[in-house]
Amino acid sequence: MLATRWFHVGACLTVVVAASSMTSGCTSPTYGTGTTAMAQLGDDLGQAVSIAPREPKNKGVKYTPRPTLVMPAQASGETLVEPQQSIATAGNPQWVESPEETRARLVKEADDNIDKSTYVSPLAKNGVEGGRPTTEAQTKAYREARALQKGAYIDQRRFISDPPTEYRQVDDPAKLEDLGEPETKKDKQRKKDAAVAGTGKKWWNFLQ
Repeated sequence: MLATRWFHVGACLTVVVAASSMTSGCTSPTYGTGTTAMAQLGDDLGQAVSIAPREPKNKGVKYTPRPTLVMPAQASGETLVEPQQSIATAGNPQWVESPEETRARLVKEADDNIDKSTYVSPLAKNGVEGGRPTTEAQTKAYREARALQKGAYIDQRRFISDPPTEYRQVDDPAKLEDLGEPETKKDKQRKKDAAVAGTGKKWWNFLQ
């Protein structure tokens, strides 16, 4: 009886261990390698204790030599094209002039024209009378500030984001001064159209 009992206990333990092994093997992640963690661990341990010589992983791989550099023919005397010069330099006219550069340019211009009596430097035009700006100077400064704020200037590039001046030219300068139809006139026309709408009449019927 005792031997039979121990036999049953051993059989149950064997079944439980086998079932747990199968379950862990089915649910163990492979992390995209196609091999479970336990299987990979067994392979690593087997290779660690193995005394057989290992074969290189790149066995059978054929490598081709690196091609040589392309050089011009010596007989023809051809030379390679020189690389393009960088346009991101301070001498590029498309770069916006800084205030320090503007002042240095005006100072140099004033020094060059110091002998000319008719020349007036922009640095001397301050528009100040009695220590306070004149009304004309204040009005001009306000309009320039508003134009600068709204981007309504086409004389030069003031910011990096501004397009080139060639893209901002107009065929007729009078279009810049045309403000269009006044809003009061548009409002009167809308009220007149609203009064006529839904009556089955047209606006020209009132003229008959």
